[in-house]
Amino acid sequence: MHKPLPIISGAVKCQVKLKNMKIIGILFFLFVAFQVISGPTKPATQTEKIKILILTERGGQHESFTAAAIEWLETEKKNLDIAFTEINTTKPVNEMFLQQFQLILQLDYPPYSWTKEAEKAFIKYIDAGLGGWIGFHHATLLGDFDGYPMWNWFSEFMGGIRFQNYIAQLADGTVCVEDRSHPVMKGVSPSFVLFADEWYTFNQSPRPHVHVLANVDETSYKPATDIKMGDHPVVWVNENKKARNVYFLMGHSNKLFESMDFKTMLANAIKWAGSK
Repeated sequence: MHKPLPIISGAVKCQVKLKNMKIIGILFFLFVAFQVISGPTKPATQTEKIKILILTERGGQHESFTAAAIEWLETEKKNLDIAFTEINTTKPVNEMFLQQFQLILQLDYPPYSWTKEAEKAFIKYIDAGLGGWIGFHHATLLGDFDGYPMWNWFSEFMGGIRFQNYIAQLADGTVCVEDRSHPVMKGVSPSFVLFADEWYTFNQSPRPHVHVLANVDETSYKPATDIKMGDHPVVWVNENKKARNVYFLMGHSNKLFESMDFKTMLANAIKWAGSK
């Protein structure tokens, strides 16, 4: 004869149910707490934005190029997946400040008048490969200017050059790509004309110390000029540095942004130098 099953009263059933609910509540609390501590998960395909520090000099003869460049970067934020901070002085720059950025864009800012702390932080950033760098035009104004001596490390970074002269009246020039396999030159025409720019010349070609991506055909200058270098690189990278870097000699006129090839080079440079 089977013993009758014990009868569980309604009160006992309620107590069991409450106990189970407490356990579920504790487990849910632990799950939420873990999510808060560990942070939100991201899809494997999602990438971080390239955070760019843009160093500019506002006003003066390069303002049209700088303003056009900033406007273009604003329109390309989504396509390039970038965010940027613009500063007009190196006073905020130190090692901790630069840790925020994957890329420094030296947008016509000269290589002098930097604070000593900024110089030290920048040298470490480049030599240790802590991020990438893109420089334009005025970044190679290397010499004794405005009471400042030449920054010798920066001269070496740019291929051991010193500024010599420039085409003050501006000139159109044909740029000839030398290394079409480099990521910066992806989709760029083998040669293309850039209008009304201020072509710098130096005491010597940087070629022995850098990898040249493009040169300017000095016979193509319009109007013609006697201010020439002979071998005249205009886009190059210094592969002796850990940081990915690229220098563009052009950068005086907003007309550069009328060139699809120029915009393609810049977009490529941001994606290449901004990634490790």
